[in-house]
Amino acid sequence: MERLQKVIAAAGVASRRKAEQLIADGHVKVNGKVVTEMGVQVGPQDEVSVDGVILNQEEKVYFLLNKPKQVICAVSDDRGRQTVVDCLPDVKERIFPVGRLDYESTGLLIMTNDGEFANCLMHPRYHLPKTYEVAINGILTDQMIHMLEKGIKLDDGMTLPAQVQLLSRLEGKKKTVFLITIFEGRNREIRRMMEYFHCEVTRLNRIGYGFLDLGSLRQGQYRRLRRYEVRKLMHMAQSGMPAEDSTSGSGSM
Repeated sequence: MERLQKVIAAAGVASRRKAEQLIADGHVKVNGKVVTEMGVQVGPQDEVSVDGVILNQEEKVYFLLNKPKQVICAVSDDRGRQTVVDCLPDVKERIFPVGRLDYESTGLLIMTNDGEFANCLMHPRYHLPKTYEVAINGILTDQMIHMLEKGIKLDDGMTLPAQVQLLSRLEGKKKTVFLITIFEGRNREIRRMMEYFHCEVTRLNRIGYGFLDLGSLRQGQYRRLRRYEVRKLMHMAQSGMPAEDSTSGSGSM
């Protein structure tokens, strides 16, 4: 037996907190009866529905997608734009992205129908490292790199210390290419970091997530995650360094 909100979250309908709101607002039925109380326990024999749609006990699936540019990180789009779900047309399960890459960004994205797994990876207390290859119009100076490695103040607070590796710096053309590894999931964080330095991002490609990389996947291609990869990601997320501890030390992580 499991709590109702956990079952809804695991089905990928919503986060556990949003699932609780769906229950409180009367959107959820168990065996045909509306349930609005928290803490209700359900088992495999119970029929759970949200807004009339019965939750199937689907096999949990996990994919790694190399997201193309100008594709929406969502399961649907009211403006008719291509979504990341459209990139996996042969997948029958109701999958969704774990976290987001913005419209113009490319690279590594995990897709699943396992809400518990997704919530674990995105939990705000722990931070899996995410590595990006970034090209900018502007010169990223050594001083700027040092500031990124210490943390800079954005409008939503100080960033966690990042790891930065310079790849090329063309003074004459005023262009820089570098790798940056961050340990949090703020909205448009790297683009806002570069805006802080008055630099324009021209390419943002996520090449690493935890221990995963893109391997030989081209943009638009995907593969199933192996069972040991799923287990390792869960272990990293559950045993990672808490956010309040990860800012201690020299700042170069």
